[in-house]
Amino acid sequence: MPNIRSAIKRVKVNEKKNLRNRMIKSSMKTTLKKFDAAVAGEPAQAQALLDASFSALDKAVAKGVLHKNAASRKKARLAKRLAKAAN
Repeated sequence: MPNIRSAIKRVKVNEKKNLRNRMIKSSMKTTLKKFDAAVAGEPAQAQALLDASFSALDKAVAKGVLHKNAASRKKARLAKRLAKAAN
C-alpha cells in the first residue's frame, strides 16, 4: 500500500474502475455467448439476441471498455455468422 496520499486515492479509484470495467465486459461476454448458443440451436431467436449483442457492444464502447473499431469488427462477424446460419 502506498504512503503518499494521492497514490492511495489512485489505488482506490483504479479498483473502482477495474470493477466497473469487469462488470461491463462480463455482461457483454454473456450476451455474446447467448447469441452463439442461439445461432447453433435456433436461428429464429438469434435475431433478437443479435440486437441485444449489438446494444451490449455499443454500451461497452460508450463506457470506454472497448474500442469502437473492435466493436464494429465484432458486430460484422456476428451478423455474418447469423446470415450463414440462416442459409
